[in-house]
Amino acid sequence: MSASSGFRPVHAADIQAAQAQISSVIAPTPLQYCPRLSQQHGLDVYLKREDLHDVRSYKIRGAYFAIASLSDAERAAGVVAASAGNHAQGVAYACRTMGIQGKIFVPKPTPKQKRDRILVHGGANIELVVTGNTFDEAAEAARADATERGASIIEPFDARATVTGQGTVAAEILTQLSGLGRSLDSVVVPVGGGGLAAGVASYVADMSPRTSLVAVEPAGAASMAAAIENGGPVTLPHIDPFVDGAAVKRAGQFTYEIIERNLGRIHLLASDEGEVCTEMLGLYQNEGIIAEPAGALSVAALNNVNLEPGSTVVCIISGGNNDVLRYAEVMERSLVHRGLKHYFLVSFPQEPGQLRMFLTDVLGPDDDIVLFEYLKKNNRETGVALVGLELSRARDLDPLLDRMESSPLECRRLMPGTEEYSFIIGG
Repeated sequence: MSASSGFRPVHAADIQAAQAQISSVIAPTPLQYCPRLSQQHGLDVYLKREDLHDVRSYKIRGAYFAIASLSDAERAAGVVAASAGNHAQGVAYACRTMGIQGKIFVPKPTPKQKRDRILVHGGANIELVVTGNTFDEAAEAARADATERGASIIEPFDARATVTGQGTVAAEILTQLSGLGRSLDSVVVPVGGGGLAAGVASYVADMSPRTSLVAVEPAGAASMAAAIENGGPVTLPHIDPFVDGAAVKRAGQFTYEIIERNLGRIHLLASDEGEVCTEMLGLYQNEGIIAEPAGALSVAALNNVNLEPGSTVVCIISGGNNDVLRYAEVMERSLVHRGLKHYFLVSFPQEPGQLRMFLTDVLGPDDDIVLFEYLKKNNRETGVALVGLELSRARDLDPLLDRMESSPLECRRLMPGTEEYSFIIGG
């Protein structure tokens, strides 16, 4: 284990002191029993509704506590932050509440909804800068600006004060469950840079040592798993930015060291982005919860982890800052993940009746064409079309592929995750 010489762990007493400091401004969020997920997984599942903060995310905890911990001179010099959106809203809220000037850097993929909310929460106390294609690029610009101006960086995850503030989530969970006469068997925590997971792990290590943690990353940005495998944080060459609240190329050093020390109680796993989309839709359609992708990570993890039947499990719904314009992509990714939507390149001979033959001889009775676009003619005899099909049942795919194989038409399936698929479909 490689540890930095200045490492100071976070303890329950630190988190309890932070809770006392922020409690006059940040109200506890509800802990709600979820009958659907409980029945589905054979567990007693509770949802910790961090999406119900004023800024719709747990990030307000760490941001507010970090800024409240600054000296008067540091506050006067102003603060700088980089964020994919949620931390920025927490910083903006704290700056306006405490009368401090802040400058916030967000990457270009940050949804407009999050950008707008940053400005609403910060008002005249915030300057918003949009730069870089990833969080890490925005963070680099933020640190350079803070150094140049002598301002304080408010880290979104890799700082002791931030981790301490995030740990107040665990303090609330244990208090709320105790009021219900229950103990906490497992808590499921989304992981981006690791601030929330590190804070929760620190608190339960002291106050509920028998509690296990399920720490879940998006499959396309599993930076903490890479850090554990490498023996320290490592920068991923590429990430999928879709789960924007947890799409981090490099886990934090401080958060890594806390996670590494608690590996005996932590099950680290990754959930596919399409699976996350499916759970987002499930939360919306069944519980009326508008979760952002990172907010649904904890629920998605229940599909991939074996927990003791009947145990009490809390899933942290980390945020609800989701732009309604993204729901078309959410639906698309969910359908592809569930095996209901598929794309093909079909070469049609340029002669009468070929499309009719495709409809009658290749498609099943419940298959639906959702996209049909001629791409080009190879020559005078054939033309290639991009065809998107939506199936009623995933099991209908194999019979469809068999009919395509038997057809005189040349049909080639486009596979998700390939460069060709991403180029043509844009997913």
